[in-house]
Amino acid sequence: GAGFSSSEGLVLSGGVTQSNVFGSGNHLGVQVNTSKLNTVYGLSLTEPYFTVDGVSRGFDVYRRDVDPTSINSGEYKTSTIGGQLRFGVPITEQDTITYGLGAERTEVTTYNNSPERFLDFVETFGSKNTTLLTTIGWLRDNRDSLIYPTKGRLQRLNLELALPGGDLEYYKLSYQNQWYKPISQHYTLMLNGDIGIGDGIGDKPLPFFKNYYGGGVSSVRGYKPNSLGPRDSNDDPLGGSKRVILNAEVLFPFPGLTNDKSVRMSAFVDSGMIADSFDGSAFRSSVGVGVLWVSPLGPLKIFVSQPIGDEPGDRKERFQFTFGGAF
Repeated sequence: GAGFSSSEGLVLSGGVTQSNVFGSGNHLGVQVNTSKLNTVYGLSLTEPYFTVDGVSRGFDVYRRDVDPTSINSGEYKTSTIGGQLRFGVPITEQDTITYGLGAERTEVTTYNNSPERFLDFVETFGSKNTTLLTTIGWLRDNRDSLIYPTKGRLQRLNLELALPGGDLEYYKLSYQNQWYKPISQHYTLMLNGDIGIGDGIGDKPLPFFKNYYGGGVSSVRGYKPNSLGPRDSNDDPLGGSKRVILNAEVLFPFPGLTNDKSVRMSAFVDSGMIADSFDGSAFRSSVGVGVLWVSPLGPLKIFVSQPIGDEPGDRKERFQFTFGGAF
């Protein structure tokens, strides 16, 4: 498919899934996603009933290229090749535990005008790094709909841990809690909280290309994507080891289309912080309105926002949208 966003321009994505490859009952998937910022190629094989209890097992191989220079959000590039073995364990009808073990090889490209901390990292650890990774996740989802939720809760807890034996050792821990509650027949309140922390282990730092970023349609609207937080001497975002995103949103029918479940409007308040410590002065906020439409050609989101508490130099973007594959 294809999509378009105000920040990344044209986004192309495609995937093929064979649900009973060679008559084995296993699922084989091929995925390609390309945009200015990210290009991902992936191949996965999943055995949905590895055990009689419903435990799934899967194998993934992938390549991921990230180019922050394409949207002026960083002076570096990374190219990663990796693979992992993963398992999914259903605990209840609503709860799933996932865990995986894998390895990644990342090549980092820096430039003469890259921040000193990026250049120092490459000088110390080299431009090519191998990481041994384990991932553990918990998901609980009892929302009444994936497309048009009006009640229920989504919770996610994820740990990414770079193990001893690789060139890098670090952890990243994130938690999201998203809650929907009807406040009248046609109005729904959505509250979302997303927090992430990361750090190096021992005498090794958190790699700069593993930092958290914020700003944009998926976090704090009204600010350009990945623009929140500290910046280097070239005014490019550095990201941070701490991330807090808070959203409050009222969802309601589009005027004249009360019974149309494919389109609705929203009024929202966003607030978020990217930093290397939990710092109240780093928070940026916004208010705004939006339109959300699940069109025959793909989902469309349009937002008009007004930043609040912004500082000189903040990268504001009051009109933002995503369409189709950019979602």
